[in-house]
Amino acid sequence: MAMERGGSSSTRALFPKGPSFTLDDFSSKDFIVRDFVDSLAETAVPANRRSGPSHNAFDPKPLIRTFENALSQLGTLSEELQEKESELLSQVRRAEIQHDQTLDTLGRKLDESMAQFEALDLTLNNPNTSYNTSGSNYSNGNSRSDGGGNVAVQIGEKLEELDRKRRKAQDANFLIQCWVEVTESGQLTSLEEIQRQGGAENKVRCAVIARQLMRISQRLDPGSWGQQTNGSRANGITNGVTGASPKHNTREVLEKFSELLEQDLLKQFNNSYRRQNFDDMMECAKVLHDFNGGASVIATYVNQHQFFIDRDQLITDEVTTDGEMWDQLADPDSDPPGVEPSLQSLIDEVKIVMQEESFIIKRAFPYHETVLIKFIQRVFQQSIQQRLEMLLDKATTISSLAFLRSLHASRSYISALIEDLKTHGLTEHPEPCSAQIAQTLDHQLEELFVPYLVGNSYIDRERKSLEEMYNSLLFKFTLYHSRRKKAPTGFMAAIAQQGTQILATAKDAYMERLDSSDLTPTQKAMMLRVAGLQDNNNNKNEIEVSEEHGVLSIANAKRMIIWLAESVRRTLEMGSASDTPKDVNVLLNLLLTSMGRVYVETALDAALDAASSQENVKTEPDLSYLPLIRPAVTITNIMSRFITTVLIRLAESNTTVRRNMEAQTRATIEATEKKTNAVMKSTMDVAINWVAKLLAQQKKLDFRPRDNDLEGLVDSLQTPTCQAICTFLSSKVAAQAAHAIDGHNLEMFSSELALAVHRLLFEHLKKFPVNATGGLMVTKDIAKYVSSMKEWPLSKDVEQIVELLTEVGYLFIIGPEALRERSRNLASGGTTGGVGKKLQKADFKAFVQRREDASTVGVQSVLAGL
Repeated sequence: MAMERGGSSSTRALFPKGPSFTLDDFSSKDFIVRDFVDSLAETAVPANRRSGPSHNAFDPKPLIRTFENALSQLGTLSEELQEKESELLSQVRRAEIQHDQTLDTLGRKLDESMAQFEALDLTLNNPNTSYNTSGSNYSNGNSRSDGGGNVAVQIGEKLEELDRKRRKAQDANFLIQCWVEVTESGQLTSLEEIQRQGGAENKVRCAVIARQLMRISQRLDPGSWGQQTNGSRANGITNGVTGASPKHNTREVLEKFSELLEQDLLKQFNNSYRRQNFDDMMECAKVLHDFNGGASVIATYVNQHQFFIDRDQLITDEVTTDGEMWDQLADPDSDPPGVEPSLQSLIDEVKIVMQEESFIIKRAFPYHETVLIKFIQRVFQQSIQQRLEMLLDKATTISSLAFLRSLHASRSYISALIEDLKTHGLTEHPEPCSAQIAQTLDHQLEELFVPYLVGNSYIDRERKSLEEMYNSLLFKFTLYHSRRKKAPTGFMAAIAQQGTQILATAKDAYMERLDSSDLTPTQKAMMLRVAGLQDNNNNKNEIEVSEEHGVLSIANAKRMIIWLAESVRRTLEMGSASDTPKDVNVLLNLLLTSMGRVYVETALDAALDAASSQENVKTEPDLSYLPLIRPAVTITNIMSRFITTVLIRLAESNTTVRRNMEAQTRATIEATEKKTNAVMKSTMDVAINWVAKLLAQQKKLDFRPRDNDLEGLVDSLQTPTCQAICTFLSSKVAAQAAHAIDGHNLEMFSSELALAVHRLLFEHLKKFPVNATGGLMVTKDIAKYVSSMKEWPLSKDVEQIVELLTEVGYLFIIGPEALRERSRNLASGGTTGGVGKKLQKADFKAFVQRREDASTVGVQSVLAGL
């Protein structure tokens, strides 16, 4: 709309003409008030005067007229807008009223329809009930009955039954037609026509009719099946069925058709498999399942699988011929190298193939679990089993340990395969596999290793392998001790007789096994290496052994424990949980026999023989056997710790076996402790007897020297007897005992030895006369004895008793007054021998009486006052 001031364009206006605008100028998105005002200000001054030197005053009248015109136009527009808005509101109200009326009308019609439906439903359920036309009131006033509603259901069932009978009649008619064709012409034209039509449904129908015709043939044509008829044919009646005998061999015709039908389906299945047409494969599998249970299609699918074709070509390949690997398997001191590479490669390939094929099986077979089970059985019973048998046969030619390690590694790797397949799920991927498939996998794993785990066969292999290694390791030890001269007589020799028999048995078992004809070269080399033998042709009587071979070695004991631990691990993983207590009991008996009796107790017997043979020797005894006790104790502790922490804990599920194992272990440990105590006791006797012999060599005048001997005595510290005894006790007995035992045991032994020496010295000093100079020698000897014994780890009580010897030395050098003072601290009563913490009166009197001045008045007065 134009908003310009009116007037004739041909005449000049009284006032200047203002700008012209339309509604679009103000409706534009680019309209900005500031810009609009600026443009008005620009047009307010005429263009020919804007650049002049002077400007006239601003004339607002044109603008005022323009805005007045615009305001009037805006008012007009507002009125028009209000009128249109009022009209639209009226239309909305009318539409709402019409909508409400329409809803009311539709609601009434819906209620009428529902009432009519209920009336009709009531009529069907109870035809005798009448109702009014409105459907609102029932004439009988009763609720609906369910009795009449069955009429429609019964009618439907009858119709379905009639339809089934009709189809059954049609099928029977077609079946008779096919039978007539077979018997008259020896062909199946109608059935072949259906087959040529294709389609899964037609093929299923062909398969069903073929099976029915086969049963009819067995009944009506028994001759073609090689069956004897019941009685002779008479008047065309056979087995109660009227009719002439067929002109053709129906069995051959039907079997030929069935075979062609099956081959056609199998061919179609294979072609679909190559094209990865899973839907067509599924149809063929369904038909063949209905035809013969699906056995043929499953066999075709499994037998023609490329995996089995490739593996059949490779099955003749030898297992790994890497000599280093087999040497490592046969070496008990090296770690097992793991699963054999060719078996590992096969299992890895099986994992991939089964995961891929399970996807195909799931899409190609309606009975996929059955097919997967057949596939799994074929994989395990053909490919894996054949490779496993080849591997174990090869391992058997290496050594018994190589066989056990190969068997264990193979079982572990195949078990890992089983768990991976279960987790993957196969046909149930990504869910875990079904219970039936999991059971099949577990069963196949069990079947693979049953021949090697049945009964006690596996644990017997483990025991025999350990026996061979133990006997090899201890051969030189047992050979040395079998040649060692035993103690000729004595009670302890009779006790050790059983250990001697076990020792001989172990030695003979090794030689017998070494000479066995079924021993492989690798195993023989391993036994010789472990035994430390160079030439296996040597006679056992020509093998040289030294004393070094007869001592215990903690390193050898650790090797035995490591070998046993590896065997226990294999037994746990290979055997069942119920057999574990029994199996570890077998290994425990082997350990107690080999390490306990043959090794430790034999060494202790040798030490006991060495000790017993020196109890009454005339020369200084050799106590070099004593340090052998330390490794015996250490090895016994190692063995006991392993039994307690490993073997017995594994037998906790069987209380009877566990208690028996604890009793056997306790008996072996007690036997070791008894023999150790016997060695220490015999050593004590050897030491005391030798000390007694040295004391017996004490000269009568050692403590009563003459005046001309004084010059030599001044330079001597002790008598030769004292010097010899102290040297023997310190450098021989105490030093060797410290290498044999420690802790409380060493303290007990040292204390007992100190008490025994203390008693000998007490009695020894009562036998010699002592003068003034001799008293000094007695004091020096006693000081040496005391200082030597105090170097040993003694108990506090024994140390105080040993200190009592110092008091005895003072009795030979102090005067009468000092004697009287010391006599006041004597112990009254008791026995003599100096085993108390105080000197007894009898001992005091016996020592004082050996003084040279014992007959003087002063000394006699002291003695009289006791």
